[in-house]
Parts: sequence; structure tokens; C-alpha cells
Amino acid sequence: MNDRNRTTPPAPRDGDEPPSDAVVCARCGAVSDGPATAWTCSLENGSRHYFCDTCARDNLRAIESRLGSAWW
Repeated sequence: MNDRNRTTPPAPRDGDEPPSDAVVCARCGAVSDGPATAWTCSLENGSRHYFCDTCARDNLRAIESRLGSAWW
């Protein structure tokens, strides 16, 4: 299945919460189905935000533009 055609997972129902060790995408709400090794972590105003591989790929230029020149 092509990642660009993947639909956003349904919002959790009342009482339906992801496992405590799950990582949730800050942009689309996708929940990792295991270790989130291909995901991106961003530290913004002292808090961590995780982005799934699809959202990170779709927004790569915006993510890289925030890096200092020492990183590129």
C-alpha cells in the first residue's frame, strides 16, 4: 500500500486509549504499532513532539529549514 494513500486512523473512542508506551503522531494522530524507529522527534518549547514517517516525509523541507547551518 502506498503511504500517500494511507488514511488517518480513526480517533479513539471514549475509553479507547493507546497503550502507555505507544507513540502518537502530533500531526495526524497515527499511533505507532511498535518501536517508532522511522518517526521524527522534534523538541519544541521544551516538549517533545513525534511525527510519523509519512508526515515527516511530507514536511521534510519545513523540518530541515529550522536546523542551524551546522547541521547541513
